[in-house]
Amino acid sequence: MATELRPIRTKTDYKNALAEVERLWGAKSGTPKGDRLDGLATLIEVYEAKQYPMDPPDPVEAMKFWIEQQGLSG
Repeated sequence: MATELRPIRTKTDYKNALAEVERLWGAKSGTPKGDRLDGLATLIEVYEAKQYPMDPPDPVEAMKFWIEQQGLSG
């Protein structure tokens, strides 16, 4: 049986969680493996948000990017 889920606090914890997600990838939702995958994904998301915060994009630059992605002319 898998170990209990715990917060990701270190780079080693993070790397181990990513490796486990890779092993569990594709697990069916609602199964023990699928539930563990969901839990790990949530913990990874929280860790990444704390360790690698991202500023919101500049609104003008975001619109320029969107226009470019849509193939429209600015």
